[in-house]
Amino acid sequence: MADKLSVLLVDDHAVVRTGYKTYLALSDKIGAIYEADRGETACQLYVQLMPDIVVLDLSMPGIGGFESIRRLINRDPHCKILVFSIHNELVYVTRALKAGAKGYITKNSAPETLVAAVYKIAQGGTYVDPDIAQQLAVSIASDQDESEKIKLLSPREFDVFCLLANGYTARKAAEKLCLSYKTVCNHGTVIKEKMGVQTLAELTLLASRQGLIETPEGN
Repeated sequence: MADKLSVLLVDDHAVVRTGYKTYLALSDKIGAIYEADRGETACQLYVQLMPDIVVLDLSMPGIGGFESIRRLINRDPHCKILVFSIHNELVYVTRALKAGAKGYITKNSAPETLVAAVYKIAQGGTYVDPDIAQQLAVSIASDQDESEKIKLLSPREFDVFCLLANGYTARKAAEKLCLSYKTVCNHGTVIKEKMGVQTLAELTLLASRQGLIETPEGN
């Protein structure tokens, strides 16, 4: 059928993409399913293919998920993006939605949730995992000063911040993000200034309070 939805899956793990494809291909409302292993490729393919919806991970090498959202929205303000991530912390959700994503679900969600979210967003709606949506509603009234400071970080600074706070050395963070060591160090200095801290220990403590420290299960 000509009105079947086309989907662009963006995740750096081929096995994960295969799983997404399997779930989505079961639906008679979904047609072409394209794949990209990082944000840079996704931005290129989006312009070429103009899929109805983009299903995107946040933790990827290269420009990463947040910057990918920003670039896709810059290319097409009407781009419909569903974030599908291991992260259920509110700071990830709010940043993704603020960047322009139309929905957010976690990789712990049931397969049918992914399909339901794709349908809803493709039809012009929004979809946030019910558990996360409840947390969002509770937290809206009490925006903390630290959360406000984190919002000042650029997408790339936020990626560096999360890696450093989770124990990555500057060199390892540089490797993961495909950046130079010097660039990561410069980002680190700017991040500390924006956060109002002087040491990595303070930065880690701040990240912990904001729920940005990953548990072993989440790695």
